[in-house]
Amino acid sequence: MDVPKLLEAASLLVPEAVATENDITVNDVWDYLAHDEWEVALDLLAELGDVHPLPLSFWQTLATSAEQMRLDRSAAWCHWRCSETRNGVIRADLTLRPAHEGHRQTPFSGAGVLRPMWDIGERTPTGEPDLCIAGLWVEFAPVMEPGGQATVRLAPLSPSKWLHLQPGQVITMHEDRTVAGTAVVLDIQRPSDSPSA
Repeated sequence: MDVPKLLEAASLLVPEAVATENDITVNDVWDYLAHDEWEVALDLLAELGDVHPLPLSFWQTLATSAEQMRLDRSAAWCHWRCSETRNGVIRADLTLRPAHEGHRQTPFSGAGVLRPMWDIGERTPTGEPDLCIAGLWVEFAPVMEPGGQATVRLAPLSPSKWLHLQPGQVITMHEDRTVAGTAVVLDIQRPSDSPSA
């Protein structure tokens, strides 16, 4: 299926009453599609998907569209949202240790590439922290610098281990045995809160 057809199919999954903060609706998407402004239409559909839970097929269709347009970051975001639709959303306010205090000396990509370990309060049978792996997406920034602070989204490798988290809980990020950053959980949306079909 070509890009315009994919975007049309995705737009049919968005309820007409859904609008972004800027009052963008699916009708605006249709206007951009009519003028072959596919990248703008894709971005607007993703915005609409951020304000209203949409089915997995919506994000899969957007991911395929972005891949066909060779929009790597957009495709990665749509695949990330597929994972969140299946497993739930965890958002946190992350503060990294400054370069002079931690091992990380360089920025990292904010597009879900880094998969650090997290101390989320689990313990091994011997009482040691049982670190859990989760991918990290930085909201509204292409990279995150040592010492930086940003809202992030986490994609756990084993989502069931993270079910006990609550807003306000403090968790720590590790890239080795030392603490690389500290995060305060902002929002948890369980998978059942989102459509999955």
